Amino acid sequence: MEVIEGVVLAAGLSKRTGTCKMLLDLGGITLIERCIRGMFNICSKVIVVGGHNFENIARVIAKYQKVRMVYNPSYREGMFSSVKEGFKHVSGDRFFFTPGDYPLVMDETYREMLRVEGDIVIPLFNGKKGHPILIRTHLAEELLAEGRYSTLREFIKDKGYTPIEVEDSGILVDIDTMEDYNRVMKYVSKSSFSYKPISNP
Repeated sequence: MEVIEGVVLAAGLSKRTGTCKMLLDLGGITLIERCIRGMFNICSKVIVVGGHNFENIARVIAKYQKVRMVYNPSYREGMFSSVKEGFKHVSGDRFFFTPGDYPLVMDETYREMLRVEGDIVIPLFNGKKGHPILIRTHLAEELLAEGRYSTLREFIKDKGYTPIEVEDSGILVDIDTMEDYNRVMKYVSKSSFSYKPISNP
């Protein structure tokens, strides 16, 4: 049986929100928890890469038994340093990758992506690429090769990807500013959006 893991980035400085956005409340749970919950039932483990506000985020997600938080000592160097830190810890057959500020991806989207063959699978909504990205684990070693790539986008362009069109606008919704947060809050409060219940958090 195929082993699926997850990598979630939660190390950024959140400069544009002015507060630790991973800990923002979204309908009773934090932003980072909403991101984790989308993939939780599908993944054997979820690796959360932390940096800024590491202790506070670790405290929030400690109750999720399949979630492991790792520290990126180079997080101030930018997102790609956290990408590489996360990729160091994958060991299954394939893994989902996403920044931690995508809270509205439906768990069914993850399941649909797993039905697609290809080394790298990227979801599209109305033709626009979003997150999460599904990657075969053997490619992690190539991304980690010293000096070979400087961004994840460069890596994906080099390797190519298989697209899958999904009926989930949440793949395009991230939170960079407080305006983004307020829009997502309105959506969460007015909609019936939810994930399937998780067992053994």
